[in-house]
Amino acid sequence: MSASLYTNFTASIASQDSLINTLEEEISTGYAVQTPEQNPAAFEVATIASDQISGLDNDSATQNSITTQLDSVTSTYSAVSTLYNNVQSIIEQSLNGATSPKELQTLSTQISSAAQQLLGLANTTAPDGNYLFGGTRTNLTPFQTDSAGNVVYLGDAGQSQSQVSPDTTSSSVANGEVFTSALAGDGYSTVSAGASNTGDGTLLSEGVLTPATAAAFQTGNAPITISFASSGVGNLTYTASQSGNTIATGNVPPEAATGTTIELAGQDFLLNGVPAAGDSFTISPSRPQTVFALLQNLAVTLGASAGSPSSDALTTQTINGDLSTLAQYQQALLVAQAQNGVTLQAISNAGRSDANQQTALAATVQNSIAVNQPVAITTLDETISAVEAAEKAFSAAQSLSLFKYL
Repeated sequence: MSASLYTNFTASIASQDSLINTLEEEISTGYAVQTPEQNPAAFEVATIASDQISGLDNDSATQNSITTQLDSVTSTYSAVSTLYNNVQSIIEQSLNGATSPKELQTLSTQISSAAQQLLGLANTTAPDGNYLFGGTRTNLTPFQTDSAGNVVYLGDAGQSQSQVSPDTTSSSVANGEVFTSALAGDGYSTVSAGASNTGDGTLLSEGVLTPATAAAFQTGNAPITISFASSGVGNLTYTASQSGNTIATGNVPPEAATGTTIELAGQDFLLNGVPAAGDSFTISPSRPQTVFALLQNLAVTLGASAGSPSSDALTTQTINGDLSTLAQYQQALLVAQAQNGVTLQAISNAGRSDANQQTALAATVQNSIAVNQPVAITTLDETISAVEAAEKAFSAAQSLSLFKYL
């Protein structure tokens, strides 16, 4: 056997052994390209795609965390909505005209209980132990009672944003504005009866006639006072003044007990009952009132009714205003629930989009550097068979050559 034949044979076997080792590694790892040197372009494409997949994995973890947080917010909002509806029922019961002072005391106790329940809901924590409605101050109890017995908000109005997909961010925290920011009364004005009123008249907001005028009044600082006086012939007149100026006057018809309308500050106000000469009402621009202050004041009002016509009128006046403020908070809650739902839907959509992107990127990685398993296995089998056949043939040839030279 010539030296060149032997050299060629061993070189061929070494090459095929190397191919076998490579194929076995590719089959075990699933990758045909594992280093840049093997295929620079394919390796770069796969690396970029893999980095993008890692980024999407991080986004998915953020999505899950925020979804858990906002699901807790949704649940709490639902409980608050139920509580508001119960409070509304209590207020309406107190206004039915047949509720005795003792019954009003009972309703006052129920309102106080509802206020405590609401405080617990406003201080709800998420599964991770953070407070839901503290804004970015998630480790601090957001609503606390001060030394005067008033509930104060110690959180902030933070709206921290987190990335939930490559092109989408989402608010990852809620804050306490849904419990603190609603405007008192009808959102434009509040009406209070003079503390010394002796008649049984009430003045209630009936609706907005001119939104721009009503809005201008709300943003201003000048209240309107309506005073009643005797006309000298057994009838009443009213005078509405603002900043020392008379802005409206009129007669109160004898049938005022059945309701008469007075237009002021772009709104209609319904006068029910009959005021006494010297009685007054003050229409003030609406200002934010926390829902806790609302319930606290409502409980005091219900518990203080003395049962006289004038006392009942004062109670009715205040409670009707509280009912309007509660409506503002019910509306604010509906808006917050809708916003929370929109955010959750956006996160869900981002999750589906990210999943589709991950599938496409995984296919890119697969197409760039992954081994074709069926082809690799077939090639491996064929190479092993070829090596075994070559070794047998070489062994046979080597035997023949030795026999020849013996």
